[in-house]
Amino acid sequence: MDLAKVERVYTAYAKIYDRIFGKVFHEGRQSIIQNLNAQPHEKILEVGVGTGLALPMYPRHCQIVGIDFSEGMLDQAKQKAAEHQMGHVQLHRMDAGEMEFKDDSFDTVVAAYVVTAVPDYRKVVSEMIRVCRPGGRIIMLNHFANDNKIIAAVERVLSPLTKHLGWRTDLALQTVLDGTPLHVARKQNVNPLRLWALVECVNKKNVNGKTHINGVKNGNGAAAYAHINGTRLSEQASGQALG
Repeated sequence: MDLAKVERVYTAYAKIYDRIFGKVFHEGRQSIIQNLNAQPHEKILEVGVGTGLALPMYPRHCQIVGIDFSEGMLDQAKQKAAEHQMGHVQLHRMDAGEMEFKDDSFDTVVAAYVVTAVPDYRKVVSEMIRVCRPGGRIIMLNHFANDNKIIAAVERVLSPLTKHLGWRTDLALQTVLDGTPLHVARKQNVNPLRLWALVECVNKKNVNGKTHINGVKNGNGAAAYAHINGTRLSEQASGQALG
């Protein structure tokens, strides 16, 4: 499915999306925000912000940037931002596979229901890693291929059909993560039947040959997130690195 078709599908959904999918996927979005532990002035990017359903849930002490390729979806998000007087929110039309932001621009990157709805998930994940600072967080909320072989087989059969609706059902989480510097810190099943996964990753990309685990202050005093044995430890960034 090419980018133009994705844009057409989701622009067609724009005015009815909240009524059809809002309540169904609300638990997942709420879980992201509740576990965010966002620090004052933390810079958060939401990739595929859609109609902006999550925007009112973010704390106002953060800087939120939302991007989407669908003009129709983005118009709905802009209306919400205006209605709720969200001065801390910026919204831009942008291709998630070719973002216009500088490297290491954000402390946290959130992508809800995105990686299986884009033509090239590799480009999107690569871009999320690029714009997220070392030691920052990348949080994905998505349906990934089931570990159960029977269910996975059904998902593979359904995927060509669901692509016409704007997403695929046969993409495995491990496939998304392979070859990336992302390390899973937390995984939680959410939404109806627990068929969707909220996956929080640490961005352990290399900078100057060193692997950062505690992150670097990005000029805003945001907390770094060290992950040890899957447990998140929030502390002020120390700039420490391994290597």
